[in-house]
Amino acid sequence: MKLDVLSTSAKKLATISVSAKIFNAKINPSLMNQAVRVYLSNQRLASARTKDRNDINVTHAKVWRQKGTGRARHGSRNAPVFVGGSKTHGPSGFQNFYLKLPQKMKQLSLFSALTAKLKEGEILVVAGLEKIKPNTKAFDKIFHVLVKQPQKLLLLIDQPQPDIKTGVNNLKYINLHLAASLNTYQVLNHRYLIFTKSALKTFEAHYAA
Repeated sequence: MKLDVLSTSAKKLATISVSAKIFNAKINPSLMNQAVRVYLSNQRLASARTKDRNDINVTHAKVWRQKGTGRARHGSRNAPVFVGGSKTHGPSGFQNFYLKLPQKMKQLSLFSALTAKLKEGEILVVAGLEKIKPNTKAFDKIFHVLVKQPQKLLLLIDQPQPDIKTGVNNLKYINLHLAASLNTYQVLNHRYLIFTKSALKTFEAHYAA
């Protein structure tokens, strides 16, 4: 497997060999779907919470006398059957949405997503970005040259790059991320993946181990 290494002006500089294990894997849509579902579920917070009987700010005096009224017997007005009362079996705020996916399945789903992206021609390798001055206009021009209509780009770097971060920070169509922590959701949620040359080497080295 080979990928073209492009300059910041979209000119071909060289060809780099990449791992067939990563970029020529079997495409498994059901596994990718499972990986995305697990990722999104693990981002979910249990923010919903309803009030139980102890949280309702009403009198706890008995609503009416026990016998002789012809009505059902009741205690205080914070019972769920009354308007303004508590909620029965509502969310407590302690729900656990955590799901787990085996490490091997995570890797296979990631390789599957990367293979699909590569076959669509939506993976680019660019050299020289770290030499560009940290200027938003300069980076915007580069990405408009690399991708004619940039939208939902994911720029992958090998280590924190303050200059690159400053340059792309105000570009709404691009996200910056470390290559070694890439996951299936991020691959599928972006239109184009742009690796720096060093990030691609770091990424392959990470999974070669």
